[in-house]
Amino acid sequence: MQDPSPHDQIATAAEAEENDRLPRLHEVHADPNRAPADEATLPAALKKPGRKSPARWAYERLILYIQNFEKQLDGDQEAAMGFTGGDAGVIRIEGLGYFDPDIVTFYGSDPAGARTQVIQHVSQLNVLLRAMPKVVADEAPQRIGFRLARDLESPVEDADEA
Repeated sequence: MQDPSPHDQIATAAEAEENDRLPRLHEVHADPNRAPADEATLPAALKKPGRKSPARWAYERLILYIQNFEKQLDGDQEAAMGFTGGDAGVIRIEGLGYFDPDIVTFYGSDPAGARTQVIQHVSQLNVLLRAMPKVVADEAPQRIGFRLARDLESPVEDADEA
C-alpha cells in the first residue's frame, strides 16, 4: 500500500500546532546566480519540532543565514556583521551564542583587531552580514557558519528535559 500524501494525512490538534511552529523559509533574488537559503539545506536540528526559547530560535536561524552568506564568499573574504540602529560598527564573526530565554551574543573583533562582544535581546535583533577581507592573506578563510551548524547537530541539554 502506498503512503498517503502529506495532504491526505489527518493530524491531531497538537500535531497541527507543532507543525505550525516549524520554521518555514522562502527567498527570491533578482540575481539568478545568488543562492537563496533553502529549506533542503537546513540542519536537522532546525527541522526538529519542539519547544525552543526565542533566543534558541534566533540563534539557529542566524546560523543558517551566516552559513548561506559564507557559501557566496570567495577565498579572500570572511563574514562580518554590523548592527543596525547604533554605531557599534562591524565585527568579524568569531562566535555566536544565546542565553535563554531571550539573549543572543555575538563574539568577534573589530576592523582594528580589538576583541568585541555584542549582547542583544531578541526583540532588538537587526544584523547586517558583510564580506570583509581575511585578516591573514595566506591562511584559509574562517567559516564560522559551518562550525555553528555542526554544533547544532550536537545534543544540547534542555532545562525542561533535565
